[in-house]
Amino acid sequence: MAVVTGWMEVFKVDKATLSSVDDLRTYHARIRPFVLRRLEEFRETWEKGDEAVFEELVFCILTAGASALMGLRGVEALRPVLWTATVDEIAQRIHFHLYPLARAQYIVAARQVVQNEMNGRLRAWIESWRGKNTRRDACVQKFKGIGYKEASHLLRNIGFRGYAILDKHILRSLCAFSVIDSEKPPSTRNKYLAIEQRYLDFAEQVGIDPDELDLTLWASRTGMIVK
Repeated sequence: MAVVTGWMEVFKVDKATLSSVDDLRTYHARIRPFVLRRLEEFRETWEKGDEAVFEELVFCILTAGASALMGLRGVEALRPVLWTATVDEIAQRIHFHLYPLARAQYIVAARQVVQNEMNGRLRAWIESWRGKNTRRDACVQKFKGIGYKEASHLLRNIGFRGYAILDKHILRSLCAFSVIDSEKPPSTRNKYLAIEQRYLDFAEQVGIDPDELDLTLWASRTGMIVK
């Protein structure tokens, strides 16, 4: 397994066709050291402070409707000016994105919320919401450009556990294992929660931690462990 080092380490692994639960368990065991390293990095992001957590929020805004690698590239381009750039300046720096202007507007709106409403204390605001679903609902309602998938993505990437990130790779995997009947992304909160519960039940059935399962299924289809 090669490790590619850039702004962050992207663990390169073999893709795998998982035809059975035994295949899944075997594949998970093989890549688990990399999965655990990534999950530990998520926990460390929270400990780095508010700016690191905001950067993760920006990553999720950029990833929505695009890809994780595009999100990484966008954060790298924006890091030097993330707290000062205008909408137009941000859009210019992420010109390679599918939706540079819209994402720039969302990022500046999120920055204004964090600076003006939270006095920069994003972590304290997140911690103030008790309960898994309440915390996620609050993120969806507070930040433009963040739906249930990316709110789940954000919270997982800063160390909160037990969220399902229902992107196309996970939905296709759940279909392949007959956990769900359709790859179509859930269009409402209730539909998201229903599929998430099926995902959590499947994780329990196969005996794999839900957060480890997400990275494992994603890696099987992409050949990468990103975030």
